[in-house]
Amino acid sequence: MQLLILAVGKIRERYLNVGIEEYLVRLRPYASVKVIEVKDHTARGTASAEMTAIQEAEGRELLRALPSDCQVVALDPEGERWTSSQFAGKLKQWEITGPHTVAFLIGGELGLSDEVRDRCAHRLSLSPMTFTHQLARLILLEQLYRGFRIIRGEPYHR
Repeated sequence: MQLLILAVGKIRERYLNVGIEEYLVRLRPYASVKVIEVKDHTARGTASAEMTAIQEAEGRELLRALPSDCQVVALDPEGERWTSSQFAGKLKQWEITGPHTVAFLIGGELGLSDEVRDRCAHRLSLSPMTFTHQLARLILLEQLYRGFRIIRGEPYHR
């Protein structure tokens, strides 16, 4: 199974990069994971009138980076809330039935455009709480790792 994480912007905080790298290493036995970062168009002090245009520009970049034949899951605060076991069940289903690639889309600080949301088969909320889009990447990777451990009946204790 190929996992693709398409995200707006780069991770600049060292502690997040350390955690992200740790989970990418832990995921290697279970799936091929590729992270693609697209340009963050948000500028400090952006006027609210420009926010929709920025969101749309970032959305176009995310969609351009998507492979044609993949399952697309948007991380969206308004999305479905799955337990870790339900998430593992989805991973197992995708492993068995395909498609070969599952892409997770993480928007920038303004979120995802409507065009991106419309392209997605699933919209997933990681929590009713609000997280930065950088932290969402780390949480997603941890949940992917946990999901594969659940699928294989392996203990998860760290």
